[in-house]
Amino acid sequence: MGPIAMLTTRPAPTPAGIAGGPDRLDAARFAPAERRRLSAPGLRTFLAIADLWGLDETERRLVLGLPPRSTFQKWARTAREHGELTLDVDVLLRISAVLGIHQALGVLHAAEHDGIAWLRRPHAATVFGGRPPIELLTFGTQDALLTLRRYLDAARGGIFAAPGGADDAAPPATDGDLVVT
Repeated sequence: MGPIAMLTTRPAPTPAGIAGGPDRLDAARFAPAERRRLSAPGLRTFLAIADLWGLDETERRLVLGLPPRSTFQKWARTAREHGELTLDVDVLLRISAVLGIHQALGVLHAAEHDGIAWLRRPHAATVFGGRPPIELLTFGTQDALLTLRRYLDAARGGIFAAPGGADDAAPPATDGDLVVT
């Protein structure tokens, strides 16, 4: 068998998933009991972040997938009163994206107000099209939220970091700098 065939041949699926590949997510993660466990604390945290970012009610609803106003208000009241609440998977994913965005802003900016200012300033990156990132955040789609989350995660990982003074002063890498393990 040639090298190409070795790369493209996959073992037959097994009950636990595809051999050599990732296993499927456990469906229990999406069970009502698990969603109920996460919903009220997640929504309380989302509301605190939304307060910090200065989101109005319409922006909050857009981030959460635009539930009816009365539904959103009932969710918020129930969460704040530590009542039981079961949000659907889409809303929980959106809340998770907001938590990740908030965390990334905290890593990328030394002061909380700097992260908030970054959200509200126009940005030259292609994904923002010269508009403030808060507009992508409040666009209303899950894809827009996850795009912002991925952008910040990449920045946090150094992918978008512009070279600084230390980079300018560093000597160029040579073959001797490479380490093969």
